[in-house]
Amino acid sequence: MTREDYIKNLLLHYSLVTVLSEKNDCKVFRLRNKASGRDLVLRSLPKAMEAYELLCAIRCDNLPEIYDAVAVDDGQIVLEEFIDGITLAEVMQTEKYRNRGVRNVLRQVCNALSVLHSRGIVHRDVKPENVMVDKTGRVVLIDFNASRQESQAAKDTVIMGTVGYAAPEQLGLSQTDARTDIYAAGVLLNVMLTGRHPTEAFAPGHFGRIVRKCTALNPDDRYQSAKELAARL
Repeated sequence: MTREDYIKNLLLHYSLVTVLSEKNDCKVFRLRNKASGRDLVLRSLPKAMEAYELLCAIRCDNLPEIYDAVAVDDGQIVLEEFIDGITLAEVMQTEKYRNRGVRNVLRQVCNALSVLHSRGIVHRDVKPENVMVDKTGRVVLIDFNASRQESQAAKDTVIMGTVGYAAPEQLGLSQTDARTDIYAAGVLLNVMLTGRHPTEAFAPGHFGRIVRKCTALNPDDRYQSAKELAARL
């Protein structure tokens, strides 16, 4: 069965609400169950991502529930929870966060990262577009297309991540691990407070010191876990 076949079969019971994303042969759809009216997200991926399979067994308020990750002849179909909210990027189009709001968001992101890292999963693409905020204030880290399992290899074989948020080791210089996500979380913190990348201007005071440590070039000089970062906030 191909991805197209799987989607055609699913559309017997679901209707297409909208196409959320379509790039690099990766398609993301919002579907609605015709009987219950319940929405879900379908990801059509050109290759299987182990992270989605692992996430099927994980329950965390700050991660989307993955209902199923199905291997098909030409890739993978992922069925996941629909988050009724907007991205952090959309929030920041109209406002910057104050200190209290930053703490709330980053602590929830750190909780998601702690759960991922405890399973050996490195997200590798923490950025405003991949952080959802729902109507209750729940923060959810989404999109695991760049994720990978931690490895003992000397360096990553595939360069992944988003320019500006990617740590130096993601450029193929060394191996990515939990501290790679700490780097991106530091950039995210700075952008939330200032609207600017740390290379342009650091957030002032306490948060600026946190950002500097998160974004140290040497991973050994960063916070060594998401829990440690959350405690410093």
